[in-house]
Amino acid sequence: MSEPSTPVLAVIFWLHILATVTWIGSLAAINLLFLPASTRSLKLPDQLSLISALQKRLEPIAWFCMGILLVTGLFQLSTSPHYDGFLSISTQWSVAILVKHGLAVVMVVVSAIQTWEVLPAMQRILLKKDRADEAELASLQKRETLLLRINLLLSALILGATALARVS
Repeated sequence: MSEPSTPVLAVIFWLHILATVTWIGSLAAINLLFLPASTRSLKLPDQLSLISALQKRLEPIAWFCMGILLVTGLFQLSTSPHYDGFLSISTQWSVAILVKHGLAVVMVVVSAIQTWEVLPAMQRILLKKDRADEAELASLQKRETLLLRINLLLSALILGATALARVS
């Protein structure tokens, strides 16, 4: 199989970076801007309603970015002269890439919990409107916030592993 051309590789790298910036940027914006502002200015049911609406819009974007990252990442891996096998730890680069991919798997699991467990629970309780249990609302808010913070931390660690691989 022939090596991909420079323009093709450039587009693949660009798509990978674009998906990374989109996903991690949204996590940073939610964690550092949106959550603190909504906590200070909205009542708990309104906070959860807004978080739910925001996440309903962001979830498909995040999952699309994950798909782009998987495809472009595998392609980049297959063209890298550093790649010497799956689960290899023979070089600093391969260790950094293995750590990066392990963290990415954890990030996907956290995102899945948000998408298919926490957000539906928030939407169900919000349907109750005035009859919603305040303790249950607070518990869901804490869980959603924790998952968002975990994913932001994981994304920072992934960027760190990427940087380590780049200098290897």
